[in-house]
Amino acid sequence: MSEVDDLVAKIMSQLKNGDNGSTSSTSTATASNSSSSDPDLTAKDFPLFKNHPEMIKSPGGKPVKDITFQDIVDNKIDSKELRIAPSTLRLQGKLAAEAGRTQIQKNFQRAAELTQVPDDRVLEMYGALRPFRSSKQDLLNISEELKTKYNAPICANWFKEAAENYEKHKKLKGDN
Repeated sequence: MSEVDDLVAKIMSQLKNGDNGSTSSTSTATASNSSSSDPDLTAKDFPLFKNHPEMIKSPGGKPVKDITFQDIVDNKIDSKELRIAPSTLRLQGKLAAEAGRTQIQKNFQRAAELTQVPDDRVLEMYGALRPFRSSKQDLLNISEELKTKYNAPICANWFKEAAENYEKHKKLKGDN
C-alpha cells in the first residue's frame, strides 16, 4: 500500500468511526534523525509512511500522521500543507537507491527540486521541452533560472543537456 493509500485509509477510518480528528498525545514521538538530511535507511524501510510515519512531514514541518480529515474540513490545515515535502521525496529517493533503483532516485531528486518552483512555471518549463517549441537560448535561460532562482541544479543541468541534444538532433524552434 502506498503512503497516499495509508493516509486515505486513516482518514476513512476516522470518518467511519466518527473520530473528531484530534490527535493523541501518545503519538508525538519522532525519530531522533527525522530532521537529519541523511538518515540511515535501507530498502527494508519501504514503504516509508508505514514503517516510519514520524519521518513524513508536510512542507511546513507538521507530521503527516497528525493531519486529520477534520483538520482539513475545519480549515485548520492550509492546502499547501497537503503537498509532498522535498524532504519526503529525498527520503524516498534514498530508499530507491538502497534498493538499487538509481534512476528512480534521480526522479525523486528532480521532483524534490521542483517542489520549489510554482506549478504554473513547471508547466511552462515542460512545455518548453516539447520539440520545436524553444530555441537553445530559451532552454539555457530556463536552466539558469532553475539554478539561480530555485536552487535546482539537477533540473538546471537537465535543461542544459536538453538544449545541447535538441541542437544536435535538430529539435529546436525553427528546425522544422
